[in-house]
Amino acid sequence: MEKCVIFRHDIDYDVNKALTLARLEREHEINSTYFVLVTSDFYNVFSRSSAEALRGIVACGHEIGLHFDEVRYPEAAGDIDSVRGKIRQEAKLLEEAVGTPVKCVSMHRPSPLILESDLEIPGMVNSYGKTFFKEFKYLSDSRRRWREPVDEIVASGQQRRLHILTHPFWYQEAPISLGETVKTFIEGANRDRYRIFSENFTNLEEVYPAPNEWREQ
Repeated sequence: MEKCVIFRHDIDYDVNKALTLARLEREHEINSTYFVLVTSDFYNVFSRSSAEALRGIVACGHEIGLHFDEVRYPEAAGDIDSVRGKIRQEAKLLEEAVGTPVKCVSMHRPSPLILESDLEIPGMVNSYGKTFFKEFKYLSDSRRRWREPVDEIVASGQQRRLHILTHPFWYQEAPISLGETVKTFIEGANRDRYRIFSENFTNLEEVYPAPNEWREQ
């Protein structure tokens, strides 16, 4: 087999950050897969803004996959067949929200059971299946920390199969600290919530004026 790279992104927190990265990749003629949480507490795939962002990612030439959180279903714990069924249910929901087929899945903080079972889902590719997790060199930026020097590994050209995972949430146009990244996200969420609330609450400014720093952005 010729050298190949699986390049994927898990959208844990911020769909718009993912769209920004998707546009950057398009400029550099990179095709990747963005894995989306249907059960996220941070974004709603059926909201207009999130759905538009996800469709924007597809328009950039990328694929949408399902990011599945097994912890969401404690009743299915330890039951591979039940987990498989939940994955297929969520994949159908995501297809409906984005309007594109969902043919692959990645696990959000997968349990040892899931990793060891080599889970197969008819019609879908499991990115944590044995082939892609064991037979490829796997590199991830979990908590924005690469455990191995990914740039050196890529530049060396010594690995014939690479499986690279990033989380768009961690990256900015200009480098900032890990703590500042989290702070910006949390404070920005308050601003966004105020904006959405103002669209559904008449004269919100009279009830609760927006902080000055929000007006300047």
